[in-house]
Amino acid sequence: MAGQQFQYDDSGNTFFYFLTSFVGLIVIPATYYLWPRDQNAEQLRLKSLRRVHGRCLWYRLRLMKSQQSIVPTLKKAALLFGWAIFIFLAYKVSKLDREYQEYNPYEVLNLDPGASVSEIKKQYRVLSLKFHPDKGGDEAMFMKIAKAYSALTNDESRKNWETYGNPDGPRVANFGIALPAWIVDQKNSMLVLLVYGLAFMVILPVVVGTWWYRSIRYSGDQILINTTQLFMHFMYKTPTMNMKRLVMVLTAAFEFDPRSNKEAIIRPTDNIEVPQLIRELGNINVKKKEPPFCYPYSLKARVLVLTHLARMEVSENIEEDQRFVVKKCPALLQEMINVGCQLTMMATSRGGFRAPRLSSIENCMKLTQMVVQGLQEAKSPLLQLPHFEEENLRYCISKKYKVRSIQDLVSLKDSDRRNMLRFLGEEKYDEVIAVLGSFPHITMETKLQVLDDEDSNNITAGSIVTVTVTLTRKRMSEVFEKAQETPAPVEEANTEEAQADGTKNKMKVWQNKSKGAKKASKSKKKKLTKKKPVSQQQVKGDKAKQANGNVAGNEMAAAAKEEDEEVSDKGSESDEAEATKDSPSERDDESDKQSDTEADEVTGDDEEEWEALQQSIQRRERALLETKSKITHPVYSLYFPEEKHEWWWLYIADRKDQTLVSMPYHVCTLKDTEEVELKFPAPSKTGNYQFSVILRSDSYMGLDQIKPLKLEVHEAKAVLDNHPQWDIPETEEEEEDQEDSDGIEESEEDDEDND
Repeated sequence: MAGQQFQYDDSGNTFFYFLTSFVGLIVIPATYYLWPRDQNAEQLRLKSLRRVHGRCLWYRLRLMKSQQSIVPTLKKAALLFGWAIFIFLAYKVSKLDREYQEYNPYEVLNLDPGASVSEIKKQYRVLSLKFHPDKGGDEAMFMKIAKAYSALTNDESRKNWETYGNPDGPRVANFGIALPAWIVDQKNSMLVLLVYGLAFMVILPVVVGTWWYRSIRYSGDQILINTTQLFMHFMYKTPTMNMKRLVMVLTAAFEFDPRSNKEAIIRPTDNIEVPQLIRELGNINVKKKEPPFCYPYSLKARVLVLTHLARMEVSENIEEDQRFVVKKCPALLQEMINVGCQLTMMATSRGGFRAPRLSSIENCMKLTQMVVQGLQEAKSPLLQLPHFEEENLRYCISKKYKVRSIQDLVSLKDSDRRNMLRFLGEEKYDEVIAVLGSFPHITMETKLQVLDDEDSNNITAGSIVTVTVTLTRKRMSEVFEKAQETPAPVEEANTEEAQADGTKNKMKVWQNKSKGAKKASKSKKKKLTKKKPVSQQQVKGDKAKQANGNVAGNEMAAAAKEEDEEVSDKGSESDEAEATKDSPSERDDESDKQSDTEADEVTGDDEEEWEALQQSIQRRERALLETKSKITHPVYSLYFPEEKHEWWWLYIADRKDQTLVSMPYHVCTLKDTEEVELKFPAPSKTGNYQFSVILRSDSYMGLDQIKPLKLEVHEAKAVLDNHPQWDIPETEEEEEDQEDSDGIEESEEDDEDND
């Protein structure tokens, strides 16, 4: 291009500027994100969990890894090396001379701008005598002085300087490239070409191709696409899948096949150790010839999962492979649940499509609990606790205690619990209590409504029903602390009520509603049979309490009793006289007031429904905008090789028909409280329906909850099609046609009247 010139940096000054900025752009963000915050932070966290989780396998592996890991040290060394390079380059740049300065002849001659020719000549003589080479002066400075003198004394040069900023006239624009000149040197051309071809023709295509190949093989949950297709095939083929069949399908996943996953290993010793474990396990369908269950990798993975559930001891090589298989199982089972939900949705939308049964999906959830806790399905949930063995369970299930679950153990008195667990020493007992207190206790509250409808409480056929479930997580220690509390002493007259309240407080909050209802009905019957006859004044006092809306208002009740006594002294005649004083006009006024209050109540209900709708919309918007952490609470699992956090499945099911009503929602962010909205279409036929809201843990056995959900479906309102106010003509021609037709109809009516 004319008037421009490109040149490489021969001196290397601009290259150092470029290199310094490039290294800074890498080192500064890398230090912020990769610098180990505190090597002792992980050890401090593990130390805080030691009292409860000290015996867990994942805890011991994590503690060993944190003590032996050199990754933080390597990160620090690499980052410090990068900072050393950056500081060296910055120092190099600070020492470079600034060669590019603006040329000003007045500054060279030490004159003010606009000086006269005589002043310029006089100053030139003084400086030339000082800097002339013959007088021992600086030759370079003398050349600058001579150039400045000629530029200011020559009319053309002075005009060029004032116009273009250069005595020689317009200059060519120079563009420097911040790369050293040796890069384009002919001697180094082959080396530069080799590096360029290696970086952009080999390394970059390999990296992009590897990423693309991996992305097309895996789903969004990092599960192989072939595994997902395998699960879909078998869940469609076997809608009702028992636990034994489910284990076979799970261990047939391609994640355990060395040809599909390099982390999976087939060892030469497997031909000896795996058959030995098969003989110890017993019947595991070894002779089944159905592929892929008969493949060696599938058989080995099945044996490893079953030995983990049976808590069998294995060799070191097998134990390493077992940890790999067991760590993969929760994610694979979650994928099976997703596949089952997809098949269910396809069956409901298409019709005639065979969907998996509810029991198959629930077995996947149960198997996840079993894998995390290392327990078989028929084993007692008490074996999740430390120091509990099969022979110790006979003390728990005896007729005296009848402890069969975690909740039963929590509800015992401390003295009875200590007496039952007398086979444990003092230290072991304290450890068991600490672990038991760390278990989660979830309270579940449900609210049924139809959003985006005028009457949110009226469920019509085919409407979209929203069940808002509020989950509150507490520790078991808080529960059995409340269970130990005794009711406060009360007066003798209220002993029966105090006993009833005490039974309510002692009632286990995790029990099914049916059991609680039975106990409540029994207590009510006792109250009815043991009640003493009450006087009329007491009845009036109770009515006053109800009118005031204060349950514990003793002062208000006493005042009401005094007023009732005064009224009773006056006699019934005064009451009749006051009743006759009411005129018909006053009655009309009272009826008007009553109608106004009813209207106010209706508008108040509408406002409440509108507020509830707005709150639900705001909750949805917040859920879309907020991204909560999936780190909740660490799970106590004695045999799971990786740290697991408490997650839950929440769904609505029809247990009578063994079908899903709403798809399972995986609650992964429940720390203290969580609100979940479950949506499903109401049945197309009117009537009463009995569903169940089910909460299942993916980590603990025996902590699942089932809450009944009654649904009363009404007939949908008929939609009116032809409203007169909706028949609005769109154009002027239609208006004229409509007016003409109206005029014709009127004339016909007039003719009929004349006839």
